Amino acid sequence: MGDSRETFGPEAFVTGFPIKHSRSPLIHGYWLKTLGLPGSYRAHEVAPEAFADFIATLKDGSSGFVGGNVTIPHKELAFTLADKPDALSRELGASNTLWLEDGVLHATNTDGRGFTANLDERHPGWDRHDTAVVFGAGGASRAIIQAVRDRGFREIHVVNRTVERARELADRFGPKVRAHPAGALAEVMKGAGLFINTTSLGMDGEAAPHLDFTPLAADAVVTDIVYIPLKTPILVQAEAQGFPVVDGLGMLLHQAAPGFEKWFGQRPVVDAALRELIIADMDGH
Repeated sequence: MGDSRETFGPEAFVTGFPIKHSRSPLIHGYWLKTLGLPGSYRAHEVAPEAFADFIATLKDGSSGFVGGNVTIPHKELAFTLADKPDALSRELGASNTLWLEDGVLHATNTDGRGFTANLDERHPGWDRHDTAVVFGAGGASRAIIQAVRDRGFREIHVVNRTVERARELADRFGPKVRAHPAGALAEVMKGAGLFINTTSLGMDGEAAPHLDFTPLAADAVVTDIVYIPLKTPILVQAEAQGFPVVDGLGMLLHQAAPGFEKWFGQRPVVDAALRELIIADMDGH
């Protein structure tokens, strides 16, 4: 009997711990259906202590997967265990997308590309400014700082409650990135053209501090990587103060596209129907 994958198409995964709430299967399932492609994409929960063994089965082909997405807490180990991580992954020290090619396990990180693609779609011209403010210095901020720097911003101010965390990012990403304590927020916002919240403040209805966005450039854009709720308290405040805002849902959708193309051979499109599908799923939970 032949390989079942010849009949049913490539199999891809998303793995993390936990992973049951991931919306990635919904995104990739939508694309497989709309493009009429054979294949499958499913959540595959792997505990941290079992991750190295899982990657070994991916490399030797016994898992049946051609690749997949990796999320918390496995991104750093995925980078370490990949045979051929790309330059983006190497600078970040983390990978979220894996694929097999001629028996070699490749790795990249698509979070930054997802972030910039979302802004390109929702607010073209967002990158015409020179200065950005990144609020928060957690793991989620790494790929965003990298992407904003690579898009051409000359100054990126990272503001964090613990300034040492911000300094680590400045050391990692070079002289364009500057670290500041939380008390410097109003000062570094002066004239900045992009404000990015990378913290979890305001997620799932939690309170967020009041922020005065008026020091920003008059046409500055405010965005949030949190997408539950779709319009976070930080975005509500910015919009009330007259600034255009971009929610974080598109980052989730756009970061998924490069992996899909690697596994299934076609570049998918992030369209309004996909966005509405995910919003409906969010509203149902």
